[in-house]
Amino acid sequence: QVQLVESGGGLVQAGGSLRLSCAASGRSFSDSAMGWFRQGPGKEREFVAAIVSRGHITKHADSVKGRFTISRDNGKNTVYLEMNSLKPEDTGVYICAAYNFPFYSDYEKPDYWGQGTQVTVSS
Repeated sequence: QVQLVESGGGLVQAGGSLRLSCAASGRSFSDSAMGWFRQGPGKEREFVAAIVSRGHITKHADSVKGRFTISRDNGKNTVYLEMNSLKPEDTGVYICAAYNFPFYSDYEKPDYWGQGTQVTVSS
């Protein structure tokens, strides 16, 4: 079993920045690919970004490419999502996810989910 706890969400003005963190426990973090998803109000959950276990390969959704960056610190069992140039359409609950393998063969289907942290971007 894996426990994922997100933090760092909040209210920010458009154009601002936030850094989300996700602390993982219960499984060898360094053997797991990690990801971020989000669910906006009235929308389905969507993929945001993923990173392989060693951190040298990442994938970002087209909607956030160039603005968001996923990274990880295996020594701290933590994955991060740096969000810059935020837009009102980025508003939503941001959810951390973990995969059972070092690489995300199907990045849209992780194996474990966190509870999420709210991000609200005002115009």
